[in-house]
Amino acid sequence: MLAYFYTATVGAMRSETIVRLESELQTLAVAWNSGGPERLEQSLLERAFVRVRDFTYQFETGAGDIIIGDLPRMPVDTSTVLAEPQSVTFEIERARPGGDPNISTIEGRILRLGDGSILLVGIKMDERIMLVSRVTRAVATAAPIGIILALIGGYFSSRYAARRAEGLSRIAEAVMGGDLSQRADIGETGDEFDRLSERLNAMLTRLERLMASTRHAGEAIAHDLRSPLSRLRNRLEATMSLPLDKETAEDTLEQTIVEIDQLLATFNAILRLSRVNEASTAKFSMVNLSELAEEMAELFEPACEDSELSFSAQISPDIGICGDRALLAQAVSNILDNSIKYTPPGGEIALELSRGSDGLSIMVRDSGPGISVDDRDRVKQRFVRLDEARTQPGSGLGLALVDAVAELHHGKLVLGSSVQDDPGSGLLVTLKLP
Repeated sequence: MLAYFYTATVGAMRSETIVRLESELQTLAVAWNSGGPERLEQSLLERAFVRVRDFTYQFETGAGDIIIGDLPRMPVDTSTVLAEPQSVTFEIERARPGGDPNISTIEGRILRLGDGSILLVGIKMDERIMLVSRVTRAVATAAPIGIILALIGGYFSSRYAARRAEGLSRIAEAVMGGDLSQRADIGETGDEFDRLSERLNAMLTRLERLMASTRHAGEAIAHDLRSPLSRLRNRLEATMSLPLDKETAEDTLEQTIVEIDQLLATFNAILRLSRVNEASTAKFSMVNLSELAEEMAELFEPACEDSELSFSAQISPDIGICGDRALLAQAVSNILDNSIKYTPPGGEIALELSRGSDGLSIMVRDSGPGISVDDRDRVKQRFVRLDEARTQPGSGLGLALVDAVAELHHGKLVLGSSVQDDPGSGLLVTLKLP
């Protein structure tokens, strides 16, 4: 590696030297072209006066007579020198008092001028190569220290990585054992392990919620299915034990169909929610929300009248969005159906569609009992019903489906009160869409 460093550095230095030589030679050639030998000699004298020690100059006539120069004679054979610049490398020897002569290596460019005279420009390479050698030796001296420090740093880094990885492994084992409450430690460095821990904790939090929801869902489904199935069985047993007339048989069958419809509604709600959660199955296109809201108003106004509720709609025209029309219609339908179910006779329900600075809003207001602030997030979970006794028909998936539709469309489901700061004044459900 050090040999490569030395060779590459010397090569780069030689390339830079050649560029400097070419530039200097061209400058002097321009002086000769503009003023002949006298102008060139003057330029060389000026350089000698300012002591440009980096360069070595030699200017001779075609016959070999020195006009001006730093050398006692031309160090190369001039018989082959052409009018085009040529590269030359040579050594010069300078005597030193009481010691061995000083030998310098010169990298140069030589040129035959128009009158046959020879111009040589050179640069001493010794000091440059010596500098590279010193740097190389310094690197060679520092390299072992650097390697030792790198090994020490690598050791502590590997220990740190192993410790963090071991911690994550313990958490994974605990989670595999069923303990979803485990969380990874997050340090203050903000490194890759901290970011991984943050994502892992977020995943575990979501997984814990899903598992809790699944456990609750199992209990809720069991309760919702056990009751109607038990009633069906009891009714059929009672029917079998009694003589049936036509009217009794029709009444029994009608009640049985109602119970079966409720069971099918629960299963359909589960399937619809599964479809919403599979974003790949959504069919997005341009949807006229104003038209959809008008259809929902026409559909639910008779249902409100049957429940002795007043219904009003305030729908802004020509509002569109890119989304799944069927899912948006299902979401609005669930909200309105929920309001009708829990608003007592004589109450009011209002449907509004508007566009604001923060996007689109589909709002449904009712004068029912409302939802307490503490329950507003919980009621959006799957199979959660505030009516724990199950006195009202339903699956506990209505608002969960609306929330999923909002998330699929990059929106948000917001629950509030019809009258601000008064939770008992009715429910305001807002489906915010971008």
